[in-house]
Amino acid sequence: MQQQPAYVLHHRPFRDTSQLLDVFSRDHGKLSLVARGSRSAKSRLAGLLRPFQPLLLSWSLKTDLGTLTGAEINDRAQSLVGDALMAGYYVNELLIYLLHRHDPQPEIFALYEETLSSLAGGYDVVAALRRFEIELLRLSGYALNLETEARTDRPLASGQTYEFRPDEGAVPVEPRDGAMIFTGAQLKAIAAQAFDSDDCRRDAGRLLRRVIHYQLDGRELKTRKVLKDLLRGKLPAPSDEKTPK
Repeated sequence: MQQQPAYVLHHRPFRDTSQLLDVFSRDHGKLSLVARGSRSAKSRLAGLLRPFQPLLLSWSLKTDLGTLTGAEINDRAQSLVGDALMAGYYVNELLIYLLHRHDPQPEIFALYEETLSSLAGGYDVVAALRRFEIELLRLSGYALNLETEARTDRPLASGQTYEFRPDEGAVPVEPRDGAMIFTGAQLKAIAAQAFDSDDCRRDAGRLLRRVIHYQLDGRELKTRKVLKDLLRGKLPAPSDEKTPK
């Protein structure tokens, strides 16, 4: 493959001077590449293979692990700092674990670039992440049904209480407290992405945290706890919670 638009999602040392790269390419999806000699001080790739830098990558692939054969800058890197930087690493980690290898996902690639641009442009970090999570689930085939009941396909009633079950959807229940208990109005606000509301952002956070946990088969994301700590205080916390989800 020659000069394919791509991003490095993660890199780690390999042997003495090489790196293993988790790469997300526009036309070939997620793949793993070894960048031989890229950590050498004399390598022309030194400092180039980093997250959030738009690249044109070339590689050869005979097994699941390919070999990088070329790389050049495709555009200016997105400048992420502070909360936005950790949010970017969280987005990268989601892609690593939710995407299948060698499965082209040009729409998710476009969503990824749009999200990086929002984070770099000073857009609200919490709102940007919630939008990314919802759209990533939809484009990955795990779309949230936030408009109709799971078992009857009836439209959600604003005043009705529902339990949202990740493997099923919104199921009517008697009013009660619970991490996945919502009113119809709350679920419809999440569907409309009304994230100018602190309540909606908080509701979306607790819903998406558990849905994504389910889709990851219980795998814990390393960046989630750090990001949660960084964003502490960005939303008013309800009386029974110390930090936003």
